[in-house]
Amino acid sequence: MSLGAHLVELRRRLVFAALALVVGMVVAFFITDWVLWLITEPIRVIAETSGDTRKVELMFSTVTSAFDLRLRISFAIGILISAPIWLWQIWAFIMPGLTRKEIKYTWGFLGAAIPLFFIGSYVGLQIMPHIVELMNAFVPEGGASFYDAQYYYDFVFKLLIVVGISFVLPVFLVALNLAGVMSGRAILKGWRVAVLVATAFAALATPAADVVSMLILAGILIVLFFAAAALSMLFDRRRAKRQAAFLPPEAPA
Repeated sequence: MSLGAHLVELRRRLVFAALALVVGMVVAFFITDWVLWLITEPIRVIAETSGDTRKVELMFSTVTSAFDLRLRISFAIGILISAPIWLWQIWAFIMPGLTRKEIKYTWGFLGAAIPLFFIGSYVGLQIMPHIVELMNAFVPEGGASFYDAQYYYDFVFKLLIVVGISFVLPVFLVALNLAGVMSGRAILKGWRVAVLVATAFAALATPAADVVSMLILAGILIVLFFAAAALSMLFDRRRAKRQAAFLPPEAPA
């Protein structure tokens, strides 16, 4: 295809992806009440346990902030709802330029990364109430917490994204191995740093009093790291065998 034909094809794919996103946002707008109820559950729990509903409240500081928040939630959920369509549009555009081996690897990465990301986001959603309750415990007696709705949503959204991406990092390590950037042994040599980072991340993401949640989260991240290292070493061994098979035999002395 010529450059112009590529640009026309790209525009067509982008139009389909944008239309899917808009439809997803419209559908998502009708479930924003349920999403708001879900992410504000910690606030209601704190208000009930404190015995004073004014102890902690969600605050909308401007006239349009409630509507703006619903739009932001609709956009985030719309991306998830329309993901099968816009991912396929991206894939259909780049697939003709890939080899059969690259296509197989890409499907493998997507098949591993997407479920791991959603699992990580779910773990983040389970951790989020404990963090909110722990931070509210530092409010002095007689004080009140007024959480700005935009800030509160950003906090929840970023937490889910960060924990989700942390679950996908082992997939990127395997990708770097297949690309020849890092060997399996090099990945395994960094296990001490990986354990330290996983433990520190779990300690920051979970309340200090909830040691069980911290150990579970750290354990999951550490297991994923060692699984990525083991898989990379397996790929290295297969690669070495293939290279040895193509080497010419040594001439007799």
